[in-house]
Amino acid sequence: MMDKSKKLKEQREKIVKGLELTYKKLIEFKKNKNSPLIISKNGEVIELDPEKAQPTTIYKWY
Repeated sequence: MMDKSKKLKEQREKIVKGLELTYKKLIEFKKNKNSPLIISKNGEVIELDPEKAQPTTIYKWY
């Protein structure tokens, strides 16, 4: 039987992979629609050209 910490680690890894895939699909969608990304940076809402956004991202757990 799998212990609780190992199960939580596997769930966390699946969630992170899902977030990374979602980010990649969002950037592709915004590029295809020529639509800006609306993000918050340092508490300020800004528009970001999807061509300038990184095509992928890596989520880190500390």
